[in-house]
Amino acid sequence: MKNQTADAVVIGGGASGMMCSAVAAARGLNVVLLEPNRVMGRKLRITGKGRCNITNNCEIKDVMANIPGDGRFLYSALNRFPPRDVMAFFESIGVPLKTERGNRVFPVSDNANDVVGALQRYMQRNGVRMIHGSAVRILTDNGSVVGVETDEGVIECSAAVVCTGGLSYPLTGSDGWGYKEAERLGHTVKPLRPSLVPLESDDDYCAQMQGFSLKNVTLSAFEDDRLIYRELGEMLFTHFGVSGPLVLSASAHMRDFGHRNYRLEIDLKPALDEKKLDARILRDFEKYQNRDFANALCDLAGKTMIPVLVELSGIPGETKVNSVTREQRQRLLRLFKAFPVSVSGTRPIDEAIVTSGGVSTKEINPRTMESKLVPGLYFCGEVLDLDAYTGGFNLQIAWATAYMAANSL
Repeated sequence: MKNQTADAVVIGGGASGMMCSAVAAARGLNVVLLEPNRVMGRKLRITGKGRCNITNNCEIKDVMANIPGDGRFLYSALNRFPPRDVMAFFESIGVPLKTERGNRVFPVSDNANDVVGALQRYMQRNGVRMIHGSAVRILTDNGSVVGVETDEGVIECSAAVVCTGGLSYPLTGSDGWGYKEAERLGHTVKPLRPSLVPLESDDDYCAQMQGFSLKNVTLSAFEDDRLIYRELGEMLFTHFGVSGPLVLSASAHMRDFGHRNYRLEIDLKPALDEKKLDARILRDFEKYQNRDFANALCDLAGKTMIPVLVELSGIPGETKVNSVTREQRQRLLRLFKAFPVSVSGTRPIDEAIVTSGGVSTKEINPRTMESKLVPGLYFCGEVLDLDAYTGGFNLQIAWATAYMAANSL
């Protein structure tokens, strides 16, 4: 590639990079999108289990309530491009949408590739030049952006937009370059840690139940015995601890490992209060009155979990059901309503859906996404010190910050 010129170079072809490029080009700017992958939007294609939870159909205040860090930084960006406008945008470029439980918004097709494809067509219509290459460094003169050096040459420009994502899903191209470059140019990068990530446990019985999934259970998470999360849904036991949708969501609330203690409780029978559950247990005990205790739980729990319930209840497995005392039955009932799982930590950041931490928002103008330190340098999406809970809020951050930058270049 010979040296080229552009009004702006957008570095990274993920959600925020594609949105920023397309909107800036629609304004008439000469835009280059620099992406090392041959395939655009690789991470976007696998979000929401491949369905792509585009946004959350809610009010701006609800989005901000789902951002545990500096949500106020996004006030201007969210007002400029709120969820309803994001939805209208995607519908206008050929992605029909639907709203599901929890106001989560998905394409009607349930196919994330349709979202990426529509963005690519929109970029092409507006004349975005897509170059497959890697950024080496952002060039400055007298402290302002003058170009981007790539592995194949220099692109002269007056604006560079860093949309390189976080450290999660490294196979999609998230290698942390944006953080290093931000630091080189004088920016503060807040400590990086995983969010929306599986959790590790020291409880041997998690590995014992490896592969066993639970549906329609209520998971509660506690920080120093204070309830910080509770939700109904699905989860999974693994060789290292627990995973699945409920666990990923709970992990986003666990933000102070090393200083706080975290634990989980699972209500295995959320549809039954303790009185109804006790009556149910008694009916089963009556039904299997001549069986050993270990063989009388088959209607109440999965085969994989029964040995663990027997062990934790402290009731010898060979005890005849008709000999189980009321006190023992109460211990069993408590297990069904609050099955304990200790939490020793999270899985590594490369197994997380989202990276928490990043370029300090204190050094970014919230009305433009431009650096306060380097004129012509912009940051969008996950590379910023912004992350949210599950439900489409992280992509809403990506769209809103990208839209704000694109209209400010």
